[in-house]
Amino acid sequence: MKIASLLRLGAMTATTLLAAHAQAADPLRIGVAVGLSGANSVVAPAAVQSSQLAVDEINAAGGILGRKVELEIVDDASGAVGAQKAFDTLVFQKKVAAIIAMENSAARNAALPVVSKGKVPYIYTSFYEGRSCNNWMYVNGWVPEQQVAPVVDYFLKSKSAKTFFLVGNDYAFGRGMLDFTRKYIEQKGGKVVGEEYLPIDGSDWTSVISKLRAAKPDALVSATAGGAPNVSLAKQLKGAGLTLPYGNLAIDEGTAKTMGDVASGMYMSASYLTGIDIPENKKFLEAMKKKFGADLKTPNELSEPQYEAFFLYKAAAEKAGSVDAAQVVKALGEVSFTGPRGAVSMNKSRHTPLSMRLGQVQADGSIKILETFASVDPGAQCPNLK
Repeated sequence: MKIASLLRLGAMTATTLLAAHAQAADPLRIGVAVGLSGANSVVAPAAVQSSQLAVDEINAAGGILGRKVELEIVDDASGAVGAQKAFDTLVFQKKVAAIIAMENSAARNAALPVVSKGKVPYIYTSFYEGRSCNNWMYVNGWVPEQQVAPVVDYFLKSKSAKTFFLVGNDYAFGRGMLDFTRKYIEQKGGKVVGEEYLPIDGSDWTSVISKLRAAKPDALVSATAGGAPNVSLAKQLKGAGLTLPYGNLAIDEGTAKTMGDVASGMYMSASYLTGIDIPENKKFLEAMKKKFGADLKTPNELSEPQYEAFFLYKAAAEKAGSVDAAQVVKALGEVSFTGPRGAVSMNKSRHTPLSMRLGQVQADGSIKILETFASVDPGAQCPNLK
């Protein structure tokens, strides 16, 4: 080989090494789309705090593949139009390596085409109605197959309930959750005597409560959008003097605490509660308190999965040895993280087996854990995706 060729080869090698070094030094941007305004604004701040703690801890341990992680937080306005704009910003303007997002179902469904177009790994961290499948998405929140049974079975057995009234918000989550719930109740020998919906931005439950009162059910089960609708429905139920057993399929511990005695007595089923007695949860709660102090929002079912999703992404990138989107997506189904909920792996149809806790809201907003169901399978959510 001639000297000139060797010099050119040496120059190219040096340039390649310098480019690789520069890339390794560049921050790794991870997008968080969340409802800072709109219905989810009640619960979004806690999800942001969990994201911030996760990034701090990851960076303190050396980052991801030697790169510092930076958050890109964008408001999705708790809806479809806002989510399209938020994801477009994150994918095509901010050029994030991944998106980790707690959103309602309307926002998620609107965002998925953007994720597909941009080919960006997306970890969806919210509980939801199930069976949303995309080649770029993994889910670490619960689905109906995991969450409905503890509440309904408790009402059937411990409260001798035979008739149920269902209330929800009129969008994918409310409809999907209550469709599953109705079928489960009927499968177990119960009867649904009423099913009513209110738009996601509605706040006057008067007509729904009138129909509930007239139906005289043994128990009530609701599936509203997380946040504001939970609060308005609970307040109006209490104001109407209704005291029947009430299972809320969308309440989180943080919202319950802000509601005080309005939520007292309400039943819920959750994969995460602050009362989980394991070392990882105690460490998480202590770290959250240390970082945010008096500004801390109660960690809850909608914020803790956001925290652990960053570590699942980190594990996937390290297993792949790269932040290449396709390689990370493949690895996301092969890694696990032991955190505040215990060991979590998104290895069942891109969803997560979870231990579920049946809880009841106490007068001070805290949650009393009545029963724990270990490693509940999410069922066949996305069998056609590899």
